[in-house]
Amino acid sequence: MRVFSHQSFLGTRILTMLSTLLQADPAGSPFGMQIVLFAIIFGIFYFIVFRPMRKRQRETEAMLRSLERGARVVTTGGIHGTIAGIQGDIVQLKVTEQVKLQISKSAVASVIDKKH
Repeated sequence: MRVFSHQSFLGTRILTMLSTLLQADPAGSPFGMQIVLFAIIFGIFYFIVFRPMRKRQRETEAMLRSLERGARVVTTGGIHGTIAGIQGDIVQLKVTEQVKLQISKSAVASVIDKKH
């Protein structure tokens, strides 16, 4: 029994629709062909650029919402530290025992360890 993935089924459907569109006008008007090619290019561009970008943005927003005290993080500037407190959009980052920095929440690039 062969199992089809959703993507291969969707790709087959798109190719079938495109071939139907191209065969609909036997004269092959150049204007109709340009619209179809533009739609294909836009579709490819959407799946290669916009969709992954939105996915990364959602993941980053989820990571920033889940920040909590005690988590070890890295900032966009490369500073490693532990979150000592969060007040709105400000994160107090403990770098050493004597050094605490206040940074913008959006400056946190990644979480290394949830609770330390």
